[in-house]
Amino acid sequence: MILAPSVLAADKENIEKEIQELEEYDVKWLHLDVMDGLFVPAKTFGPDFVKRIRNMTSMFFDVHLMIEKPIDYINHWIDAGADLITFHFEAGNDPIKVIERIKSFGVKAGISIKPNTKVDEIRDLLPFVDLVLVMSVEPGKGGQKFISNSLEKIKKLSGGDYLIEVDGGINESTGKQCIDAGADVLVAGTYVFKDKNNINILNKL
Repeated sequence: MILAPSVLAADKENIEKEIQELEEYDVKWLHLDVMDGLFVPAKTFGPDFVKRIRNMTSMFFDVHLMIEKPIDYINHWIDAGADLITFHFEAGNDPIKVIERIKSFGVKAGISIKPNTKVDEIRDLLPFVDLVLVMSVEPGKGGQKFISNSLEKIKKLSGGDYLIEVDGGINESTGKQCIDAGADVLVAGTYVFKDKNNINILNKL
């Protein structure tokens, strides 16, 4: 299991200290939630913030774009230091073109689905991606309650040549359920940053 703490829940004013503490717990991935205020109501950081923290760590940067017209902004996140870029199926008019654009830079490509999007809607795209992100809450803000039918999506996605990532409402209980269903990567924000000892709990799942 790979744990990817979400910077959304971190103390941005003390981000270097936050990252150092994650590294002390041997965290390898960092999840970066990018929101444009259009695809979702909230708005978060831009490429400059990611570029700044890129200089602080060698962790794998897992960039999750919750934005409209993602293909127009791929190069910005490549330049900022993304190792993997995940975009939303619901936001891309031509998902294959977005995937090809990401991979043209030598970066891994992921696709994400919101709670109301069915796995069958992205079935034809699965051979082309490195990761599928199942949103287990409505995207846009942290601290929400886990949507239990996400577990069925994970099971349906199991067995493919890609990682299955789950984001939203992850704690010890829901994290174990996701792992048992077939998840490979857990995104945890509030649960991790309110008490980093919870990293050890998740790593034992």
